[in-house]
Amino acid sequence: MSNEKSMGKWMFVLAWVCGLGLLTLLFTDVLDSQQNPNREPESMRIDGQTEVRLKQNRQGHYVTDGTINNTPVTFLVDTGATDVAIPASMQRKLGLNAGRTALAHTANGTVRVARTTIDTLTIGDIKLHNVKANLNPGLPEGQILLGMSVLRQLEFTQRQDWLILRTL
Repeated sequence: MSNEKSMGKWMFVLAWVCGLGLLTLLFTDVLDSQQNPNREPESMRIDGQTEVRLKQNRQGHYVTDGTINNTPVTFLVDTGATDVAIPASMQRKLGLNAGRTALAHTANGTVRVARTTIDTLTIGDIKLHNVKANLNPGLPEGQILLGMSVLRQLEFTQRQDWLILRTL
């Protein structure tokens, strides 16, 4: 009898652990989707142009998944950035070559960056080639700023909490 009670107690504990694990996964997914509601940005064709709509996240930013040289990345749209700004630590992973260095004036001060060119950048079905970028040693891993070197190649409009990107 004591053996059955012990077994029942362990089954109860195991059920609680499994339940807590499932809740953690569920809430992590909910929080991630609030940070980046555009994990799979939807594309549509309108009048021969490709359009992607990005929903604003809870902090009021536009964050979306995309690719650089066929490697999945997450972008933060930044109209104040002249070029795409990529953490220098991601250079090899993204297949980028560091070119000449220059000083860049950022929100965190002046930093020395290396110029580079992205062969292919995608957001949804929008595909751009030979995009100017810089490798910034001051950016944390994974934080890629989608700057004006991309946005000037697109028509972009903000409507309520949506950013609409459209090929020219």
